[in-house]
Amino acid sequence: MIDPAFILVRPQMGENIGAAARAMLNFGLTRMRIVAPRDGWPNPRAVAMASGAGRVLDQAGLFADVASAIGDCDYVFATTARGRELVKPIVTPERAMEMARAMASNGKRVAVLFGPERAGLENDDVALANAIVTVPVNPDFPSLNLGQCALLMGYEWRRQTVEVAPEVMELARTEFASRIDVEKLADHFEDRLSAAGFFFPETKAEGMRLNLRNMWARLNLTRAEVQTFHGMLRQIAYKLGQRGD
Repeated sequence: MIDPAFILVRPQMGENIGAAARAMLNFGLTRMRIVAPRDGWPNPRAVAMASGAGRVLDQAGLFADVASAIGDCDYVFATTARGRELVKPIVTPERAMEMARAMASNGKRVAVLFGPERAGLENDDVALANAIVTVPVNPDFPSLNLGQCALLMGYEWRRQTVEVAPEVMELARTEFASRIDVEKLADHFEDRLSAAGFFFPETKAEGMRLNLRNMWARLNLTRAEVQTFHGMLRQIAYKLGQRGD
């Protein structure tokens, strides 16, 4: 599968080229193309800003115009926040990268155009694209930095090509407590609470114990946390015993 090429059209600042390179490599993308950069190429400020992603810049292709930069591409997305009065499909970054993955899986070459920092892509640039990518940003402040835009598109590409669990639990050198561990902790708590006269009146004691057992079952405690609770109970009982309470 061929990863999409990120094409920076007439970028104005080397720092933004470097930021885009760093964003690309964060998500495993390395195919950068640069069209007519304002300050020439190579650019030492881009290298400094890339911060370890210099290989993306080293491999970047330099082109005189958009047409030559996309010459070998089968499908091109143009990123823009403005209406263009052009008849083209407009998709979200998520949908764009979903489409890109499907096409790339079939051997197609996909590219994404990013416009210059000040005004974005011109209509002549967008006219060469197959589809427009628009982010649902604040309409009163729709402008995205070049690096931010590359980061957003790179993230969506990564989401489409790598299985990432939506939620994981970091157990920090421990593991979840077993049901027996939790039951023993519940027994310990009930013993201490009984000694303190908590289960009163007697007619409500059974329901109170049931609520406590239900609470412990919901907590998903780790072994370390169970041991901490046992230690707390033992220390409280020891101090109360010293005072004769």
